[in-house]
Amino acid sequence: MKSVKKIAIIGGGNIGLSIAKGINKSGLMDAKNIFITRRNIDAIEEFKTQGFVVTKNNKEAVKNSEVIILAVQPQQLNELFAEIKNDLIPGKHIVISVVSGASINSIKSHIKKKVDVVRAMPNTAIAIQESMTCLSAENKNNLSLKIAEQIFNQVGKTLIIDEELMIPATALAACGIAFFLRAIRAASQGGIEIGFHSEEALLMASQTAKGAAALLLQTESHPEKEVDKVTTPRGCTISGLNQMEHNGFSSALIKGIVTSAEKCAKVYKVD
Repeated sequence: MKSVKKIAIIGGGNIGLSIAKGINKSGLMDAKNIFITRRNIDAIEEFKTQGFVVTKNNKEAVKNSEVIILAVQPQQLNELFAEIKNDLIPGKHIVISVVSGASINSIKSHIKKKVDVVRAMPNTAIAIQESMTCLSAENKNNLSLKIAEQIFNQVGKTLIIDEELMIPATALAACGIAFFLRAIRAASQGGIEIGFHSEEALLMASQTAKGAAALLLQTESHPEKEVDKVTTPRGCTISGLNQMEHNGFSSALIKGIVTSAEKCAKVYKVD
């Protein structure tokens, strides 16, 4: 990223801070070259001590950076555009939005300049360089998209998709991390009921979930193919799986993802 010397993360909430941590931890960019903005900067004082440039001045962050990552709440986005749009310079700035529901066209209609816009949807595992990030742009050969891909490849895996799939991607990958965390918690609670201490049960459930995911990613296998390897006739695994399915395990997860996607489609309103 020879042309990118500094990154501004506008919105130092959970996802914005996770992005800052991940980019810095990956070695892609030093903390001193990453601006983080937030109205209440006292809440992110620890990031200042770690070397990040912490400020409440969005205009200053934009003027001093090339990549602008928008990580505010959807209801704050229009006000933010009014504040920074005059400081965005075509050819210098790339805008990467992680704001749920805000389309590229709606962002450009507020900016009113020929500034490249990329949509990105990471999840909070970006803080440990394990995010699943979906990216989209108007042109898949766009240089700005390649820069965004380079950034987010350092902090997990990326997938370039059509923009019309960004809301479903939000439900499956961004909201989805909470769904899998809840599944791990449930598994650990089951472990406690059958005799393990809470910390033991959580370790076992977490590592087992990690192993299951790694198995699929590394072998590119289908989940049911791997399930078949551990289910034997009259066995304990198939007995447990069937009980979960009788109680709606798969259908509940599917319904949750669909419901999240429906909600994501309504969170940002264009003024």
